[in-house]
Amino acid sequence: MELARELGAERVSSRALDRHARAHDASHYLMVPELTVEADGVEAVARTLSAATRHGVPVTFRSGGTSLSGQASGRGILLDTRRGFQRSEVLDDGERLRVEPGVTLRAANARLARRRRALGPDPASEVACTVGGVIANNSSGMAAGTEHNSYRTLESLVVVLPSGTVVDSAAPDANARLRRDEPALVATLEALRDRVRADPAAVAEIRERFAMKNTMGYSLNALLDFDDPVELLVHLMVGSEGTLGFVAEAVFHTVAVEPHAATGLAVFDTVEAAAEALPALVATGAAALELLDATSLRVARRDPDAPAEVRGFEIDQHAALLIEYRGADEASLAARVAAAEPVLAALPLDRPVALSSDPAARAALWHVRKGLYTTVAEARPSGTTALLEDIVVPVARLADTCRGLSELFARHDYGDCVVFGHAKDGNLHFMVTDDFRAEGAEARLAAFTDELVELVLAHGGNLKAEHGTGRAMAPFVPRQYSAGLVEVMRELKRAFDPAGVLNPGVVLTDDERAHLRDLKPVVTVEAEVDRCVECGYCEPVCPSRDLTLTPRQRIVVRRSRALAEAAGDTALVAELDRAYDYDGVQTCAVDGMCQTACPVRINTGDLVRRLRAEGRGGVERRAWAAAADHWSAVTRTAAVALDVVARVPEPLVQLPNRAARAVLGADTVPLHTPDLPRGGRRRSRVHADASAGASPRGDAARLRAVYLPSCQGAMFASGGRSPGDPSGAGVQAAFEALAAKAGVELIVPDGIDGLCCGTPWSSKGFADGHASMAENVLEAVDRASRGGELAVVVDASSCAEGVAKIMHAAEAAGDPRAATVVDAMVFAAEHVLPALPPLDASRRVPSLTLHPTCSSTQLGANPALTALAEAVADEVHVPVDWNCCGFAGDRGMLHPELTAAATAAEAAEVRRIDAARHASCNRACEIAMTRATGREYRHVLELVAERYGLV
Repeated sequence: MELARELGAERVSSRALDRHARAHDASHYLMVPELTVEADGVEAVARTLSAATRHGVPVTFRSGGTSLSGQASGRGILLDTRRGFQRSEVLDDGERLRVEPGVTLRAANARLARRRRALGPDPASEVACTVGGVIANNSSGMAAGTEHNSYRTLESLVVVLPSGTVVDSAAPDANARLRRDEPALVATLEALRDRVRADPAAVAEIRERFAMKNTMGYSLNALLDFDDPVELLVHLMVGSEGTLGFVAEAVFHTVAVEPHAATGLAVFDTVEAAAEALPALVATGAAALELLDATSLRVARRDPDAPAEVRGFEIDQHAALLIEYRGADEASLAARVAAAEPVLAALPLDRPVALSSDPAARAALWHVRKGLYTTVAEARPSGTTALLEDIVVPVARLADTCRGLSELFARHDYGDCVVFGHAKDGNLHFMVTDDFRAEGAEARLAAFTDELVELVLAHGGNLKAEHGTGRAMAPFVPRQYSAGLVEVMRELKRAFDPAGVLNPGVVLTDDERAHLRDLKPVVTVEAEVDRCVECGYCEPVCPSRDLTLTPRQRIVVRRSRALAEAAGDTALVAELDRAYDYDGVQTCAVDGMCQTACPVRINTGDLVRRLRAEGRGGVERRAWAAAADHWSAVTRTAAVALDVVARVPEPLVQLPNRAARAVLGADTVPLHTPDLPRGGRRRSRVHADASAGASPRGDAARLRAVYLPSCQGAMFASGGRSPGDPSGAGVQAAFEALAAKAGVELIVPDGIDGLCCGTPWSSKGFADGHASMAENVLEAVDRASRGGELAVVVDASSCAEGVAKIMHAAEAAGDPRAATVVDAMVFAAEHVLPALPPLDASRRVPSLTLHPTCSSTQLGANPALTALAEAVADEVHVPVDWNCCGFAGDRGMLHPELTAAATAAEAAEVRRIDAARHASCNRACEIAMTRATGREYRHVLELVAERYGLV
């Protein structure tokens, strides 16, 4: 189409896969765009908006996609504003933060953490929601209230208007420029400001509505709070949900972080009793007061790890308040808790509130609160959609509103609905699930929503508190506001967006049934994906997020395919299949990091492994099964090949290598690159050399363990690619030397050269080969560990994870050969470091940058990685932007573009830090990070052994 040509082919896609993958967000709405556009900066956004305005094509901004009310889904152009807007800058020692809209809230706060500062808004979706979305929805959260939301903490914005005009509100002449560039907009802003202020009834209505949380309609309070046109524009942009313009940059005033906290759960007989206690509790200065109704408590008990506070009593009409106090230090926290104790003691409870500062106890209580969404969403029937709503009422009407909601759920047959929320703000959340395709479902939702609106407004509340108006409540804006204020909103929309191209149907609509249209169809597809609620929490941790697809996108494309197949659209099915092979299957790292962020614990890698298995031919399966029985020869061949090509001019290697990839496929033949290291040594030979030293044996050993050195070290040497390059001894030699120094005996199983963790087979979908290798490992470990008596130590984090999975599967099957698996870093931190003398200051490294890995994260081994680093380095850095490197065994050699995309942000930060040394805990990841940064990465255990002069 003409618009696509005008925008530029390199930035625009009309591919079915891109359109369907990016159409989905966390809401219960779905509209598939005609085009997706990736904007790489302000100029690109301005060009896109200007062109869309001329052509009359709707534009919807997409960033984190965590919005719940349909404001991030639209037809026409879906403008991806995340990938090109990732910069942030800490100002005034953390007092302020300059940040672009694609930065997630968690990443922004991570940059502020060292200064003990944070952004004011604290929504529960902070892992995935972006700053742009936080501003667009005026997000608040559990502690932000109305005092620290975006509206109250913004200093300035850079805004792109639909006309293409760019407004920098921090510029000294910002008002003059705005009057020159947008005279009609300025005239409207000033006229509406004066009109509203001259109407006492309008002023009173606005004050009443915005005394509570309120994201219904536009931020009309700006017309009362600010005089200058630029300040009016800035604060009207807050909560405008992409309908007035695009926020390209923001400067926030930050808030102080109080790191010390005490948390407890108060269980009341009724929700009325809990509500009656709120004023006194708010007066004590509680940072958080989170309400859980009776259904919430019943749902929380489904979790086998639910803490004792939610057990041990018969739930009838009970309700609970999760109470938290915070302090800048232990003394200030103790003072706040002491001041609150008389109020807490006077609460009408069966048992007193036990406030705990223990991190594990506090985490368990917060898991109850935050896990409600997870528990209900995960238990919903396959093929149903989750609808999460939020409302706000005066605190005095909270109990009545909770009771009314329960009656609504029962009357409309929405079962198992939980009511929870930010009680001190009168802000309630609830979730219903339904199959909106079923007969009568739409009529039921319509009746329920109508009665919900009546209930909230009858109690003096707002229909939206912090999730935005979106499509879900746009038809009801005239029910909440007077006709005069609704007309003010419509005039604002026309003044900002005369062509009406920005997110039409969001915030304002003439369609009274808009909230019932474009409801998301959810189809039963496969076990790995049916539980997904499309929240997008998985996306920031996915290595392929900036290259192809994210886990959420891999799932929704499968759903789109199933819907197309059911509709008989064979052309769409074929088009999705063609693109999905590379985007969905080949470029997935199957690293499992998505599971760590997913609220319902979905590992999309399981789906990809199954799809890979289905695509394997018989020849491949037999070849990999044979490799499992001849792994020693395979690893030795790979090592020799690396040694050989290290001596051959690179052009002579590249020509046949690229020809083989062209014939056999990029997903079959690895791409050789000059940065690959030389081949490693056989593990049995390294162990034999170590055993020739003074390693303790028998009764002389302080401790014994079975040691499975990773075959990564047998394939890839530590250090450079030629004999003249600097080279370390390798992690196996280092760990064995450290163990000997600490008086620990390491028993390496016979036949170690033929053993592997099994990950190469499982990640590629070769089940037979994995089963064969798992049997070899179990048998070898059983012999070496004397029937499971000794723990098994593995020196590469991904391999430790792989062996642990073998052992877990064996244990689940009742196999007595299952053994405990420990990462070598954890073992060294617990059993080796304490036996070593403190390192002499002259041998310490001045600065060290670490790369945690996906496996060390999932194993919980990162604290050990840091402890080992701190034992030998004066200053230890973990980049804020660290992520899985995407090397994934051989994936980084098959598709080096995956590793390049996955490491780009971290590599830039590593270069800025410019530490003296660099370390990680997995050989493949060390290769990836060396390639990405140009700095040599070694295993942290190598560095420790080197500093102690043991290798």
